[in-house]
Amino acid sequence: MDKQWQEIDLFAKQAIKEAGRKIIDSFDEVLKIQTKSNVNDLVTNMDKQIEKFFVEKIALEYPDHRVLGEEGYGDNVNDMKGTVWIIDPIDGTMNFVHQQRNFAVSIGIFHEGEGMLGYIYDVVADELYHAGKGNGAYLNDKKLPALNDVPLEEAIMSLNATWLVPNRKVDHEIFVSLVHRVRGTRSYGSAAIELAYIAAGRLDGYITMRLSPWDFAGGKVLIEEVGGLVTDLNGNELSMVNNSPVFAGNRAVHERVLNEYLKK
Repeated sequence: MDKQWQEIDLFAKQAIKEAGRKIIDSFDEVLKIQTKSNVNDLVTNMDKQIEKFFVEKIALEYPDHRVLGEEGYGDNVNDMKGTVWIIDPIDGTMNFVHQQRNFAVSIGIFHEGEGMLGYIYDVVADELYHAGKGNGAYLNDKKLPALNDVPLEEAIMSLNATWLVPNRKVDHEIFVSLVHRVRGTRSYGSAAIELAYIAAGRLDGYITMRLSPWDFAGGKVLIEEVGGLVTDLNGNELSMVNNSPVFAGNRAVHERVLNEYLKK
């Protein structure tokens, strides 16, 4: 990375760690919890405070950058011109509320549509996954190795149980068959953490029917830096301004699941 992006990277890491401390400090507070699209789609006062913290900090340091954030404190971003920060202040809000763990701060920084920097911070575990384009991906100070091609029969897939029962979005029998095929399945309740785990080789694939850009922007940069793939369910490039189904994984699992299950 050139000096400009090194400076942005340092600024972002410092801001993320500061946000993490604010979140930890909030654990003893009474959270104000609201619902968004349905009773299970929660937003807390901390989600809003942390996004506002990032937006204000970025505006002071980089006034020409735009911010696309989940809680709406950023800009009205409809394209990827210039430099855009895509931020989820707390991904896994339900886990944050009920468990005070298994949630993360997720940030992807894109320039002219290209992912330049990606961050997923598991606040409670103090695990910062970070990546810079062409510079690899890291877990804290340890460089993550390139992903191995794991056979599908030995793969650990991340899949929400919602998609294993009759639903309006997808034929659940496809995923029931896939679950019987792989070694095991997991669901952590945070897209950011699941994407980070793929980058770290802790998971081999992750499929979900609907994510917003702030859910996958940081993870996309991370996974691509270790040789993995992040696409829609047809293998197409994701839009960074629209919601989409998402399929992420190492190349071997991605190719086999795509060809043997999703493209049928």
